[in-house]
Amino acid sequence: MGSVVDDAASVEFHAFFERHYAELSRLAYLLTGEADAADDLAADALLALWHRWDRVRAADHPVAYARGVVANLARTRIRSAVRERRRVALFWSHREERTENPDIAGVVDVQGALRRLPFRKRACVVLRHAFDLSEKDTALALGISVGTVKSQTSKGMAELQKLLGGQGVSQRVHAVMAPPRAGQSGGRNR
Repeated sequence: MGSVVDDAASVEFHAFFERHYAELSRLAYLLTGEADAADDLAADALLALWHRWDRVRAADHPVAYARGVVANLARTRIRSAVRERRRVALFWSHREERTENPDIAGVVDVQGALRRLPFRKRACVVLRHAFDLSEKDTALALGISVGTVKSQTSKGMAELQKLLGGQGVSQRVHAVMAPPRAGQSGGRNR
């Protein structure tokens, strides 16, 4: 059962919520330009305020504090959206999708083996070998460290070697997934 202090804090927070929710939602909308996200951001901000309500209610300007929380959440959402757009652009911008005389059996084998890898290993292998991204660009695209890219690519290639049966797997994987060289419409043969 709650104490009188808890009940008073709850009533005070509820009144704050009723007075400022619409304003905080409008602020979130103006910062992000997303009507659907605005209500969610305002609700998330108010939930964060509730968790720190003792500190918020003791602040000189609780509404200013609340606006700061909304602004920080909006900034995080915008940064996340920008990172996602960059990741998508990296996936789609690097290669032409046509190949002359593809090794169909090799493609099917490699694709099947790739599907058996855990997502992070598969993503590292594909970005490094199919898209010829650097370790740094792969790390940026996946939001992980360069060291993680190195280890996951290495482990992924080792697993592919087991799945595809031994020698020359790296060349087979690269040949099947490699983007065409400038001026070529077909894949590389190595």
